[in-house]
Amino acid sequence: MRLDAMAPDSLHEVEAVVDGDAESLILHRDAAGRARAWLNVCPHAGRRLDWAPGQFLRSKDGLLVCAVHGASFELQGGECVAGPCRGEALREVAVHCADGEVRLGAPPSTAG
Repeated sequence: MRLDAMAPDSLHEVEAVVDGDAESLILHRDAAGRARAWLNVCPHAGRRLDWAPGQFLRSKDGLLVCAVHGASFELQGGECVAGPCRGEALREVAVHCADGEVRLGAPPSTAG
């Protein structure tokens, strides 16, 4: 996904192949412009977090809220801070930005 297509503090759903399996991912662009990604799976019951494809609930204080059981996740590290899976976290997927795009995986090594 193009980084410039993601407004600051926005959430997006994308499909990607992770470890050989097709997965739904949540992409978040924070206010500083950094992108993060997690599997679109609530650790409580294994259900998707979006209430409709690509449509996510947010609390008044900006937390991501699971549409099924109301678990609330902060968007810096994906930790559940309220609800049935408090203390657990979303499964992070490594992403990096290159050429204006959010791409899967760690950034290429610059060691030479």
